Amino acid sequence: MSSLVQSVDWLAIAPPTVTAVVGLVVLVADLFVAEARKPLLGWIAVGGLAAAALMLLPLLDADRSTFCLVGDTEVCSYTADRFTLVIQLLVLGGALLCALLSVTALKDSGKRLPEGEYWFLFLSSAAGAALLPASRDLATLVVALEVASLPAFALVGLRHGDRRSSEAALKFFLSSVTATAVSLLGISFVYAATGTLHLTRVAERIQDVDGQLATLAQTGVVLTLVGFAFKTAAVPFHFWVPDTYVGAPLPIAAYLSVIGKAVGFSGLILVTVVALPSYADAWAPALAVLAALTMTAGNVGALRQQSTRAYSAVRLLAWSSVGQAGYLLVPIAAAGYSDDPEKSVGSTLAYALMYGAVNLGAFAVAALVGRAHRLNRVADYRGLYAASPLTALLMGFFLLCLAGLPPGVIGLFAKVTVFAAAVDAGLGWLAVVMAVNVVIALVYYLRWTALLFRAPEGEAATHRLPAPLTAALALTGVLGIALSGAPQLVLRFTDTGLF
Repeated sequence: MSSLVQSVDWLAIAPPTVTAVVGLVVLVADLFVAEARKPLLGWIAVGGLAAAALMLLPLLDADRSTFCLVGDTEVCSYTADRFTLVIQLLVLGGALLCALLSVTALKDSGKRLPEGEYWFLFLSSAAGAALLPASRDLATLVVALEVASLPAFALVGLRHGDRRSSEAALKFFLSSVTATAVSLLGISFVYAATGTLHLTRVAERIQDVDGQLATLAQTGVVLTLVGFAFKTAAVPFHFWVPDTYVGAPLPIAAYLSVIGKAVGFSGLILVTVVALPSYADAWAPALAVLAALTMTAGNVGALRQQSTRAYSAVRLLAWSSVGQAGYLLVPIAAAGYSDDPEKSVGSTLAYALMYGAVNLGAFAVAALVGRAHRLNRVADYRGLYAASPLTALLMGFFLLCLAGLPPGVIGLFAKVTVFAAAVDAGLGWLAVVMAVNVVIALVYYLRWTALLFRAPEGEAATHRLPAPLTAALALTGVLGIALSGAPQLVLRFTDTGLF
């Protein structure tokens, strides 16, 4: 009888494991640290995320798998390949930047945010997000998705005595629970039809499903996709985004806009391109239509934001993130039509890396302005250049990157790769829809950028830059400028290794 004891490749699982362990350390330390020294927990979390990100370095030239089936080491539940490492870099790097924003936000909250609980939930969510891209069976995928999502519900509603925060958490919770229920139903149908949860075996067996189970398998594929459409904030499952971003603490809104999307899109890629390539004729057209609807609704929603409305800056970034989700869906849809799906998926990763860096930079500036202007309206950014020239220049750069205009070369470069993926796959109509949406987005991005350099109304507000916020702005600024100077660096990380 063969042994059922499996060896564990601790190096392969180190990034999510380190993050989870540091979360437990913070939870225990919170019991013993005096109230005056609670900020120390934030720096432990920052250090832990930095250490977890550094654990990616030994894995760069490796393709390691663990938790494999006994007797078949080719079928594993955890794989650290190039795709996994790129998403883990985005997740852990983005979480580190959000942690730096959180250090300042917690200090400014006046004890309305409990620090121990905040950091434990934050690190738990980041650990789940780092686990998800490495998941190679449907059970691990769902567990990772929920470990990433459940703490995020609590983080959104963690601010004591804030009605908007509670309402945002409720909307986020209900939509995500619905998504999970639909996904689980779909996954159970796929398992019933194939008899396996491992993605590579699902891909093999679902092609030869017995005729009586074919309808069950097709229904499972559709329901699984609907569940992930909720997670990626694709239209029409995007309704929770604006209110959730406004009600959440700003660093958590930033976290959801980047890490939340990375989780959803990596899961979507694994389910469609890896597990269900034989059903591309079903999911590829559906994703193409979702991409067109999502980018259009997101950009039109952002365009309609009034600059004097309370929290309009955060709402605009929220609608912008919905529009950007549409662009991210394009190459995944193209993978279903393309002869080279790996190249198409690589375009999504390239765009996600660009979007992650510059969108977190924009949220860092929003966090800075929000310290002086509690309502954080777009109108509050008028004359930012007069008060803080470097911050205004950085914000302008981030917005131009998101718009895809020079000097934000990395934004232009990322959009071109997405265009190319659509055209190469024969999705000319989707490329046209994307071109129209890029023009729509130019209006609100340029309108906001111009506002930064207009003369202020009255005396310009001063913006004190705390050290953690300065570090977040510096890191995102340097990263965006470096990638704009050498955009080919992104392509080196987009050879996914999935196939």
